[in-house]
Amino acid sequence: MDSIVTSPCTLTTQRTNPVGPLLTKAHLLSTEDYDDLYGKTTVPNRVSPDGGIPKKCNYNPCLEGQISCRDLAAATSCSCPGSTLHDVVPDAPFLRSVSWNGSDVVLQWCAPNSYVTHYIVTVGGHEWQQFGKDRRNVALGDIDHIAQVCVVAANDRGNSEESCKMYYPRDNSLPLKAGLIGGALGFLLLLLLAVLLWRCKRQRKQEASISMHDTAEAQ
Repeated sequence: MDSIVTSPCTLTTQRTNPVGPLLTKAHLLSTEDYDDLYGKTTVPNRVSPDGGIPKKCNYNPCLEGQISCRDLAAATSCSCPGSTLHDVVPDAPFLRSVSWNGSDVVLQWCAPNSYVTHYIVTVGGHEWQQFGKDRRNVALGDIDHIAQVCVVAANDRGNSEESCKMYYPRDNSLPLKAGLIGGALGFLLLLLLAVLLWRCKRQRKQEASISMHDTAEAQ
């Protein structure tokens, strides 16, 4: 019976020049598999169709009503910023402004690159209200005192650090002061007109009296 002898050279050639790329488990994992394996909440970086570096996703963390960056990355192969895991306390959001708008105090903030389930707004160190993860601005109604207003990102693991600004209520006495000043100016104007009219009448009476006196002397 013939035996088959394998040449060492052949083995060496097969080891150094594989027919195709080695496919490891990492190559075969889908996006969902990455999430299941590592517990991540973001889409891993992808290579753009032309083989270059993927473009950043057109996602603004300060705006409401957007498609999530994760969904954009899945649909367009764009690149999202890294995000903390679902079992990690989120980073703090960025509180952009606390302002007066009409009859409400309005807050605007930007989301952190973290897994967030909701936001908590505090006024003067006390919880005011909770809002959904997609919110970026809220109206709190009227706050009639100076207070530190903060927003906190939260998930099941815990709360982030606070992002805060001081709120100074509008001066409610300004309209009253303006009304008093306007009333005083109006009163002074009327008084001035009354004085001018009185002087005009007095001058006419004097002129009429002089005219009658001159007429009597002429006769």
